[in-house]
Amino acid sequence: MTQQDFPDHEYLTVRELADLLRLKERKVYDLAASGAVPCSRATGKLLFPAAEIRAWVARAQNGGAAEAGPGPPIVLGSHDPLLDWAIRQSRCGLATYFDGSFDGLDRFLNGEGIAAGLHVQDAASGRWNVPAVEQAAADRNAVLIAFARRSRGLVHRGDGPPLVRLVDVAGRRMVPRQPESGTDRLFRACAAAEGLDLTSVIVTDLARTEDDAVAAVRRGEADVTFGLASVARGYGLEFLPLVQEEFALLIDRRAFFEPPWQALMGFFRGADFAQRATALEGYDISGLGTVLWNA
Repeated sequence: MTQQDFPDHEYLTVRELADLLRLKERKVYDLAASGAVPCSRATGKLLFPAAEIRAWVARAQNGGAAEAGPGPPIVLGSHDPLLDWAIRQSRCGLATYFDGSFDGLDRFLNGEGIAAGLHVQDAASGRWNVPAVEQAAADRNAVLIAFARRSRGLVHRGDGPPLVRLVDVAGRRMVPRQPESGTDRLFRACAAAEGLDLTSVIVTDLARTEDDAVAAVRRGEADVTFGLASVARGYGLEFLPLVQEEFALLIDRRAFFEPPWQALMGFFRGADFAQRATALEGYDISGLGTVLWNA
């Protein structure tokens, strides 16, 4: 493709860009929706600034000032049981390294993976995920999409004094999560809001995943954990809902249209995924795929 291939007007239409890139128009709409290509909606329809498109194409051409490629095909960040299952069940070829939202965000920024699962609430505004990503990844070629709303609260066996609010965990053995996790940050914020003295909680061995935390309660190694409804049900435990949190996926745009991630997205749209989300309970996937933020 040469500079002479570009029309001489300031903005390109969807059809013009599709012809220029030798793509179907549907693909151009997908690129625009994900934020992978510069576009404007000021007139009520998609238009693509020719100057920015020229620069975008130049960066991608061999021998040009191309950006470094995406990181290794690893999904980082917070552990989510439904996401974990989907990655394996879809056979998309992606690996996982789940060790908390903040750990995943740092690793993503360091190029150690192509995506990171996040559930981070901003203390000032109460908004989920977007403020943290805006602050940390504003200069990155990335997009944040919704995955699910999840019910989080107190997971317990139901064999002790009643648990009816967060402060009732005082004096009980509780499974903590790692400091790099969104769960730990959220629990501390909720404790502060409810007036729970954290020194009154008996802390057991740390758990690094949602399943590990709940399994410890099931084995009797602890009385309670701040976990997910879906995992509590799977282990046959009692659950007290406290928070509806939002789990999102921060994805490298260049990896978004590669076969592994597209295979996973295709699986998300299938009946098996929907049935699994319903069976697990505590999930609302109605907004899955919604673009929440673009760099």
